[in-house]
Amino acid sequence: MRNRILDLNMLLTLVTIADTGTVTAAAERLAYTQSTVSMQLNRLEAAIGVPLHEKDGRRIRFTPEGQKLVGYARKMLELNNEALDDVQQQQISGEVNLGIPEDYAFLLTSVLSHFNRQFPAVQLQVTCRSSVELVKQVQAGSMDLAVVTRQARSPGGEVIRREPLMWAVGATAQPSLLDPIPLALYSPGADVFRDAAEQALASAGRDWRMAYSSQSMTGLMPVVAAGLAVAVVTRNMLTPQLRVLDERNGMPPLQSVDIALHRPPGRPSEPVKQLAELIRDHLSTDEQTLN
Repeated sequence: MRNRILDLNMLLTLVTIADTGTVTAAAERLAYTQSTVSMQLNRLEAAIGVPLHEKDGRRIRFTPEGQKLVGYARKMLELNNEALDDVQQQQISGEVNLGIPEDYAFLLTSVLSHFNRQFPAVQLQVTCRSSVELVKQVQAGSMDLAVVTRQARSPGGEVIRREPLMWAVGATAQPSLLDPIPLALYSPGADVFRDAAEQALASAGRDWRMAYSSQSMTGLMPVVAAGLAVAVVTRNMLTPQLRVLDERNGMPPLQSVDIALHRPPGRPSEPVKQLAELIRDHLSTDEQTLN
């Protein structure tokens, strides 16, 4: 009987479509064209000899056979990565410059620790700046990767996580919630949270004033914890020093924000590729456990 061997690149495309739901999103994640993703899926179906998917609008819906193959593909890709890591991890070297806003650094603690253990020969440099500044550095080619709050004025990047926003005050003290509400917001340049606050309050017919501004939650925390102002935070920025306000306190609901992974165009180096995969897998998995 002739040996039949499945192509791992095609299996990776299959799994990526399953994870993202569309050919467009899969192409963005894999840095392929949409036609390449469609072609690989069609070739995989031809090699197997059974239909694996059907279109459901823009989304891809897998047949029972396709779902079964996705499960096998995950196992095969995991074994492939395990084999490569075991043989090559000591050989991968180079430099990676990662940018993250200070308030998101805690999200990547375990990722950076794991990356350092797995690739000890790679020199990792982490730079904390505002999201706007980091995106500019990526676009200029001076930053290999950046995990940022997606900006309405410059969307771009690959969305890897969605964070709900909420109002927060001190755990034991809070300001008056009568208009104008005193807010502690990020300085101009980190404007997504500010825009969300302005939009929510305007829609509710509420008035507000700027009580304090800073480039990070670290700078806002003393004022908010002291009960002098209300801040806008993500769920994972909450600490024992803070408590949440909602509609029961007269505060309007806030939208969510997207966390995006930015990298320069072109094929990344192996260290950059490995770190990007770790970040993507960790943040997307962590989000599922939180929701």
